[in-house]
Amino acid sequence: MNPLPPDTLHAPAPGNALLRNLNPEQLAAVTLPNRHALILAGAGSGKTRVLTTRIAWLIQTGQISPAGVMAVTFTNKAAKEMLTRLATILPIPVRGMWIGTFHGLCNRFLRAHWKLAALPQSFQILDSQDQLSAVRRVIKAMNLDEERFVPKQVTWFIAGSKEEGLRPRDVTVRDEQTRTLVDIYQAYEDQCQREGVVDFAELMLRTYELMRDQPALREHYQRRFGHLLVDEFQDTNRLQYAWLKMFAGQSNCVFAVGDDDQSIYAFRGAQVGNMSDFEREFHVEHVIKLERNYRSYGNILDSANELIAHNRKRLGKNLRTEAGPGEPVRVYEATSDYAEAQWLLEEAQQLHREGTPRSEIAILYRSNAQSRVLESALFNAGIPYRVYGGLRFFERAEIKHALAYLRLLENPNDDTSYLRVVNFPTRGIGARTIEQLQDAARASGRSLYQSTGAVTGKGGANLAAFNALLDAMRDATRGLTLREIIEHVLEASALTDFYRNEKEGRERLENLDELVNAAEAFVTQEGFGKDAVALPIDEQAGAIAEGDPPAVARADITPDVETGEIVSPLAAFLTHAALEAGDNQAQAGQDAIQMMTVHAAKGLEFDCVFITGLEEGLCPHENSLSDYEGLEEERRLMYVAITRARKRLYLSHSQTRMLHGQTRYNIKSRFFDELPEGALKWITPKVQGFGSGFARDPRAAWAQAPSHGSSFGTAKKIEPKVATSDGVALRVGQSVFHTKFGEGVIVTLEGSGADARAQINFGRHGLKWLALSVAKLTPVD
Repeated sequence: MNPLPPDTLHAPAPGNALLRNLNPEQLAAVTLPNRHALILAGAGSGKTRVLTTRIAWLIQTGQISPAGVMAVTFTNKAAKEMLTRLATILPIPVRGMWIGTFHGLCNRFLRAHWKLAALPQSFQILDSQDQLSAVRRVIKAMNLDEERFVPKQVTWFIAGSKEEGLRPRDVTVRDEQTRTLVDIYQAYEDQCQREGVVDFAELMLRTYELMRDQPALREHYQRRFGHLLVDEFQDTNRLQYAWLKMFAGQSNCVFAVGDDDQSIYAFRGAQVGNMSDFEREFHVEHVIKLERNYRSYGNILDSANELIAHNRKRLGKNLRTEAGPGEPVRVYEATSDYAEAQWLLEEAQQLHREGTPRSEIAILYRSNAQSRVLESALFNAGIPYRVYGGLRFFERAEIKHALAYLRLLENPNDDTSYLRVVNFPTRGIGARTIEQLQDAARASGRSLYQSTGAVTGKGGANLAAFNALLDAMRDATRGLTLREIIEHVLEASALTDFYRNEKEGRERLENLDELVNAAEAFVTQEGFGKDAVALPIDEQAGAIAEGDPPAVARADITPDVETGEIVSPLAAFLTHAALEAGDNQAQAGQDAIQMMTVHAAKGLEFDCVFITGLEEGLCPHENSLSDYEGLEEERRLMYVAITRARKRLYLSHSQTRMLHGQTRYNIKSRFFDELPEGALKWITPKVQGFGSGFARDPRAAWAQAPSHGSSFGTAKKIEPKVATSDGVALRVGQSVFHTKFGEGVIVTLEGSGADARAQINFGRHGLKWLALSVAKLTPVD
């Protein structure tokens, strides 16, 4: 790389209002000579301003006409912002300019050349659902088994092939399964051509092929667009880069803007190496780094710079600011994921009391499953929140499917739940069969479950098989705990297998695992006990009638605190899930805390940012730990997360976290060791065994008593005393759960019998002395 020499970073031209207030690097980028250029635009460095000002400057100085510019980006939002800014700068209409997304510009291109593209003039575009339906029709017409050739997976195969620039004839066939997939791909192409429709990937591929195979057309567009500007270049995939090269001729100029340090979409096919390839293949002489950040204070930027410097494959830049160091980056170590959520909640409330709008407070996490504990804390505190770019935990499709199966255990006559999962995963029950079943149910005044016998033929047999599955699950879960019921249902219903075979099913499986955690936490917090039998209430009543000891019944059912109704753990949990799903989501325009994954946060910024769950296996994610390129992408994700913060940044990790219904002991993320010590403020002192992971039995570290009621201080000698709480044996160093203070560790035990008391470290709540005859403590492990 050959960065521009300092003497080219000249001052703005006198009297040119367009260039006023640009910093030297921005000015150099905007006024570059007419040659290929690469602009490394750091987070918050004003890249959109540079892009739009570059276009305006080229037009204003007469170097190009508005029709001679093509600017391409990835989102409609970004394209609209560019057009809006240009409209305020230029005294000309900008709507007709070729500025838009890749797919939008391809659609415009193909509308103009529909005959050459062998398309009808009024061709239609398939959205993702339309495409899935089209693929399903092909599979059915070919008499193939949908369980072997799952329509959604076939759709991904077709889209992936197109994004690699491969037609059916180009795909390498290694086995019979691939051969059939290629046959489906070909049949799907024939069907689309016959019906005059295209999918999103086809827009790109057909435009590329037309430019490649029609020299006269290619030369026309290369002459027409003297300047080609590309935003977010680091996110381009293989086909998009090849598409760009078709429009880039010998005499025009490609102005590529991007940040390799923010390339976080490899799972979508993004090729961060396209930036290096562009510099080499286009013989780029001008590389400008936009390093001045207008968003964040110095301590935040220092943290981002030092972290990303550990990546080897990067073009290199260093963010800086003139705003001063600002406040230090706060680091908090929680005793558990529940304690982490409680601390975050209290910090967010304090920020709001001090004048920060809730909408300027963002909670970031690596995977969607982490949101559940955080959502629960906000829900219980009555604080409005909004999940950005996704659904709240109990609204996610995989969770709603699982809950529907659980509701059918409780009540098989729940028609809404029945309709949701009767053919999910697919079991050959089509719309016609469902219609017949609904007609029979209406005629008899009975539920769908009760009416399956009225449906004949193959559809009726499949319905009967589904009812048998529900009955078998109910029989198999008698006497099980809530956690065991959910685990059984996830397997027996084939939900786990279905998502295990999905292209992006890993995240959905993590959410289903988190549902088990949610159930485990619920029965503990509500006083059922982790081992309470969670059968439906009618089953419990039968057990009591047959002479089961009253103590068993009391352990497994409890009166609702408001209605007095006796409910089972399963029924109570389903009610809890429904209430959380239906409440506390912020209304439009309401001031609310913002929650999102790091991926969803890209392009956004907030005054205060919390990055949670910074532990090995979560961030960096466990799937990346054995792959260097994967680890570099995880580091780029962390870099993106850090640079979302303007004023305050909080980083947190937890010593323990519930996974698969079990407490796991965690090691802090390696990224903490890659941050500058001078920029950090440890809210909890770094103690060996906490800050750097557990070298021995992690529970021993919990017994370190805090000094002056704050976090963790010097270690105290532990006496191996044992006491009881409600008949449960307790020992020093043991993790316990209290309904008010959450999870803690026993530091000291004193007295016996009715006089027994315990000193417990509840992390954020500090040390508490509790009378064991009154406090209801539940062992965590």
